[in-house]
Amino acid sequence: MSPFNNLLCMLLGISFTVWFTLLLVFIIVPAIFGLSFGIRGLYMKTLLKELKEIRRNGSSRDLDGSASSTTTGPSPSTSEFEMSDTFYFCRRGIESIVDDEVTKRFTAEELESWNLLTRSNYNFQHISTRLTVLWGLGVVIRYGFLLPLRLTLAITGVSLLVVFTTMIGFLPNGRVKHFLSEKVHLMCYRICVRALTAIITYHHSENKPKNGGICVANHTSPIDVIILASDGCYAMVGQIHGGLMGLIQKSMVKACPHIWFERSEVKDRHLVAKRLSDHVKDKSKLPILIFPEGTCINNTSVMMFKKGSFEIASTVYPVAIKYDPRFGDAFWNSSKFGMVNYLLRMMSSWAIVCSVWYLPPMSRQEGEDAVQFANRVKAAIARQGGLVDLLWDGGLKRGKVKDTFKEEQQKLYSKILVGTMCLQSSLNMSS
Repeated sequence: MSPFNNLLCMLLGISFTVWFTLLLVFIIVPAIFGLSFGIRGLYMKTLLKELKEIRRNGSSRDLDGSASSTTTGPSPSTSEFEMSDTFYFCRRGIESIVDDEVTKRFTAEELESWNLLTRSNYNFQHISTRLTVLWGLGVVIRYGFLLPLRLTLAITGVSLLVVFTTMIGFLPNGRVKHFLSEKVHLMCYRICVRALTAIITYHHSENKPKNGGICVANHTSPIDVIILASDGCYAMVGQIHGGLMGLIQKSMVKACPHIWFERSEVKDRHLVAKRLSDHVKDKSKLPILIFPEGTCINNTSVMMFKKGSFEIASTVYPVAIKYDPRFGDAFWNSSKFGMVNYLLRMMSSWAIVCSVWYLPPMSRQEGEDAVQFANRVKAAIARQGGLVDLLWDGGLKRGKVKDTFKEEQQKLYSKILVGTMCLQSSLNMSS
């Protein structure tokens, strides 16, 4: 080999050695012991200072708003249908299109000011030379330094999870296996959290879910699992996949009693309920983590909770998760982005900043059915996380409006007609 090639190989070797040494000392080892040097906190404060400066310099954009208006029903002047009665429903329909409180929950949340990410400002116009330079510098930092670093950490975390859980799976069931499984899961999830530069604030840790319980949380992103599991171990529930995801699932279930279902079993509600119920009855097993919305919402609201998990247990542990979109939008629009594309967007964001609140356990009250219990838990999560509490089904992301919702509007018009008929009868009697 020529001297130049020797020098190049030596420099590459030194670079990789330094790179992995820094990763090991400042990220992987602290993740194993649950420690932090405060680097992410300092990084977030620096970003926040710059974003405030951008907003102060007039880069904030006005959000389109719709003026609220009070709608009134059809005129009660007659008890029979009139053509003017349709104006009320036409107006309600137009208002729903202009300010649709449902479908806008399935798209990214709008920001008050630009966060130097092109994806959050597709209509970017030149504001100042300083901001343009900052944006260009940000592209270099995010894609030239942060993305390779985060990819390395993600690969490291997933690889360690697969290898160690597979090895632990050969141990006999007992305290040693349970202890090692818990430590390995926490270590690997904490490494994956650092792969997203996730800065998480946990509140009220004394309310963390206990073994044999069911933890329910609002759902914004697949990384919700990593966010919660980096602070405590859970038994996951989900459908069996193929490929890399399937390999991870198979290795995890060897070390911990996760609950995976075949595709054909998912539709069998009785089978699913029985397996979950059997798990909950065993107080030695980890709490089950469930997202009752069944789909990802853009972190501005909480939509209808499916009643299934509230039929299984009389006590649940609610958790509220709220992301800060200024540093990076954690919402996964699955109809627009695939998993790989989504994760690359997460790893090329500035950071993932969120708050997690552990709420006190809630029990079903006397005479309360599963639907009422689910709505009460949902309202508590929405109130704590500062989210809008909606009764709509998140399944509307891909499905059509159910006939029951259409019937509600028909019932509304019927009540209006009945009311006008009663009013007309009273007027006739008084005259």
